[in-house]
Amino acid sequence: MEPPLLLLGVSLVLLCSAGLTRSLTITSADQSMFEKAQGEKVTLPCTFELSEEDEGPLDIEWVLIPADNQKRELIIIMYSVDRVYDQYYAATTRRMQFSNLDPKSGDGSLDILNLKAADTGTYQCKVKKAPGVQSQKIQLTVLVKPARTKCSIEGSQEIGKDVTLKCVSQEGSPLLSYDWRRVSGTQHLPATSVLNKNTGELLLKNASRDYSGRYSCVASNRVGTDECSVELNVTPPVNTAAIIVGAIIGTLLGVSVLCSVIFCFCKKHREKKYEKEVHHDIREDVPPPKSRSSTARSYIGSNRSSLGSMSPSNMEAYTKTPYSQVPSEDFERTPAQNPAFAPSKYDIAHKIGDITVV
Repeated sequence: MEPPLLLLGVSLVLLCSAGLTRSLTITSADQSMFEKAQGEKVTLPCTFELSEEDEGPLDIEWVLIPADNQKRELIIIMYSVDRVYDQYYAATTRRMQFSNLDPKSGDGSLDILNLKAADTGTYQCKVKKAPGVQSQKIQLTVLVKPARTKCSIEGSQEIGKDVTLKCVSQEGSPLLSYDWRRVSGTQHLPATSVLNKNTGELLLKNASRDYSGRYSCVASNRVGTDECSVELNVTPPVNTAAIIVGAIIGTLLGVSVLCSVIFCFCKKHREKKYEKEVHHDIREDVPPPKSRSSTARSYIGSNRSSLGSMSPSNMEAYTKTPYSQVPSEDFERTPAQNPAFAPSKYDIAHKIGDITVV
């Protein structure tokens, strides 16, 4: 019976020793997960109590544990020997700080300002004061609110057709949910509408004029909402036959006008070219026309030659011949040069007084 009593005594001594011995402990609430929106602020708690046996220097260290186990832990901020070191991680500089200006008072909580999506991860607070060492892990998820949400209409807005209203957010963390509502009129969605909350599509089957109006879409997730709207105008079917006929007529008129312009241009070009050729056309086989003065001199010279063979008795008759009977330029032209007037060699004789000159 003695061995069992001995073991019991030893156990009681150990328990008493454990109760009397105090060590460093982390006292912050056991909240291991935080969800915040981008741009907001979060405080990750890390409060602690020291024991009398902890006599070494106090160190408080916050590290970011990457999701990839192959990568090292990143030191974000540290308190050691009454100094704060926060230049370890450039992406968090001036955005992460201790909540308490004097962390050794028992509050080593971390404030993260202007949260970004890249801040998502697992954070660990380590408190060291030899021989005591304690740590605590916290999971932080930074969500992005829906933003830049756009509404659009797909399909023909004609009576009897199916129309789809679309809603998409360019930004926002999943899971995003979309909800459509009618702003004008009855403010109720048509009975034939089919809504897909995951894709943001609202299908309106067999549209009628009553479907016309303004519709609004609200995109939401766990941290925020965003909204857009669109105007639907259902009209009667368009007369496509008239549009086609009008398009054909317009095309034909355009072609005809173009052809007329081309024709006029070509005609004008030919006329200019003809005028230019006629202006530069010089015939070498036709002598230049004689002037009236040269014709008169030729006539007088011919009469003088005729007078040389005349007797003195004929001189009186010659002197009485009027000078006005100088032949014209047309008379001097040869038959080849004046086709309209081609006299025979006997027709060119004329009479000067009583003398006939051939």
